Amino acid sequence: MSATMRALRLPSNSSLDRLHITSEATPKPGHGQALVRIRATSLNYHDYLVVAGFIPQPAGRIPMSDGAGEIVALGEDVNGLTVGDRVMGAFFPDWIDGDPTEPNTAAISGETVDGFAAEYVVVPAASLVIMPPGWSFEEAATLPCAGLTAWRALRVEGNLDRGACVMLPGSGGLSVFALQLAKAMGITAIVTSSSHGKLERLAALGADHLLNYRSTPDWGARVRELTGGRGADLVLEIGGQSSFAQSVTACRMGGRVMVVGSTMNPAPELPLRDVVMRHIRVNGMAVGNVAQLRALADFVAANGIRPVIDRTFAMDQLTQAFAYQLTGQHLGKIVVRA
Repeated sequence: MSATMRALRLPSNSSLDRLHITSEATPKPGHGQALVRIRATSLNYHDYLVVAGFIPQPAGRIPMSDGAGEIVALGEDVNGLTVGDRVMGAFFPDWIDGDPTEPNTAAISGETVDGFAAEYVVVPAASLVIMPPGWSFEEAATLPCAGLTAWRALRVEGNLDRGACVMLPGSGGLSVFALQLAKAMGITAIVTSSSHGKLERLAALGADHLLNYRSTPDWGARVRELTGGRGADLVLEIGGQSSFAQSVTACRMGGRVMVVGSTMNPAPELPLRDVVMRHIRVNGMAVGNVAQLRALADFVAANGIRPVIDRTFAMDQLTQAFAYQLTGQHLGKIVVRA
């Protein structure tokens, strides 16, 4: 373990072109904490909103809400973990299990507390989850946000069973994970994209039905056609004003539209009559807890699921990584080595 480390700390009035790496003393774990040598992080839209200044931060915040690495030191009274364990961090490090509350979701990695854009981080030991066996650090760094959001939406909140149908938006990390999980669960997956090439790749990953939302702008009605007029049991929604009405149309009677992603689009106009008369539940959801991440790790290991990684950057290329993210060219996750 080095006495000094590299860390990326945000300046005041942060923006993508002002990201810089500092050199500082390596921290030490306190009571109930672990020191983790971070090896990889991955990009989420939430991270972009932070580093670009749309979610204002105090000067000095370390961004990035995903992280994977190995434990190099433990504080007092830590049980169940050992030095050398390969672990993943948590988006909500204080939300260990149970329902979300104001106190247990107050700490958000890379936003309200320091995140994982550093060579070493100190975190609550209880927030760490052992990586799936045989996974690389780059692969494991994709699970805590996008992977867990997909898992919680389908398995925990959606409570979908074999034979159900889910509607998935786009080809980012969240949707690709949701597609992979859905197929392992025996769930029919309908996916959208504006790219024919991406739709072909999603088909290769197991998508049952493909919709190009540019050539089929009324894709909600098409989803109902594909399901014999019934609609999808669960529709994941990330587009805001640009897609919300279509998501409601695509949803079955008594089904659920789950708002799962941050968006810079204007707030949607709620098609209230359809929501009310078709008994549709509209819910918001942010990532998940540590116990759910542990269940996800067990599930992907048991089912042989591996994440789709589009490109990998070095930590000093974080600006370029976000610039690539904004092009929308990627399919799956963008990873940064720490």
